[in-house]
Amino acid sequence: MARAVSPPFQPNRPTAGRGRGARSNQTGRYEKETREDFDDGWSDEPPEEHKTEIIFDRTRRIINYISSPYVPMDRSINPYRGCEHGCIYCFARPSHAYLGMSPGLDFETRILVKPEAAPLLRRELSSRHYNPHAIALGTNTDPYQPAERKLRIMRQILEVLAEFNHPVTILTKSDLITRDIDILAPMAEKGLARAMISVTTMDPKLARTMEPRVPRPDKRFAAMKALAEAGIPTGTMQGPMIPGLSDHELEGLMEHAAEQGASYAAYTLLRLPLEVAPLFKEWLETFCPDRAPRVLNLMKAINGGKLYDVNWSRGDGPRHEINQLLARRFQKACRKLGFTTPPPMRIDRFRVPVKPNAQGDLFGKG
Repeated sequence: MARAVSPPFQPNRPTAGRGRGARSNQTGRYEKETREDFDDGWSDEPPEEHKTEIIFDRTRRIINYISSPYVPMDRSINPYRGCEHGCIYCFARPSHAYLGMSPGLDFETRILVKPEAAPLLRRELSSRHYNPHAIALGTNTDPYQPAERKLRIMRQILEVLAEFNHPVTILTKSDLITRDIDILAPMAEKGLARAMISVTTMDPKLARTMEPRVPRPDKRFAAMKALAEAGIPTGTMQGPMIPGLSDHELEGLMEHAAEQGASYAAYTLLRLPLEVAPLFKEWLETFCPDRAPRVLNLMKAINGGKLYDVNWSRGDGPRHEINQLLARRFQKACRKLGFTTPPPMRIDRFRVPVKPNAQGDLFGKG
């Protein structure tokens, strides 16, 4: 399969803010006052590295119901708000403004976690009014971001879903998902689980600057292989494809994923809603100023003259030839590589577990 060729990526090496994606921390759009960094000349100390702050989110509900025409699922769970992965292109960044925080550095350093996620989920699934349907995890922020290694909230959620025989789909950029194969494999055998691993680029230099705390591309491909070998239906998400920067890698990413056992695929094109646009522009001008004008001009072409216009770029299907060409390339690669639609989820297996002290158990009728 022919592949487009692009010059090797040679990023600039800024010294400040190492290990973070955003270069700034602009005040959220709902705040009455704005803040900005200012050097008063009194200190020659180097700037303090931004440390992660964990904030407990005492939410009362855990399942989010979705009515957007742009996504295929109708419900999701987000165990974390904000994401340490720090992907500069993340469309979820603007959600931090609702919390009175910045979509910039706050989004990747001030992480809200939901420690009561598992008991809340058990309560909601046990309701006699609950109508089962596959729950999606990873649709907003990554459920396997670094904080999960210690907090294990995602694993607790999976344990509850397995207990109820409830179907789940997972999208992640992390190889940490392989930790939970012992839960996911038995669920997959019942038609209750499938997973997708997202890979934006195979270029480790570009990946390190664009998504600084995401596991390396090779580790993500290894995770695909481990999941597939465990019998878990595994897909590959190419996204976001960035015109003029990474879109030439589409076929290569798909080919490598197929070699690891991925059986289905999807892709997304870069979106720059609200605060994401200036943050991404700032990142481009910092790390790859030679490509910034081309990338930004292509994004404006795709969005009808703006950096983002959802009605133009997504509302009535792709209008620009860049979108259309990418769609044709993706479809052609799927046919060549044998990618099919993902297997359906089994909702007929859903059962509310019988409590140990229920009458049926006491009299031997459970």
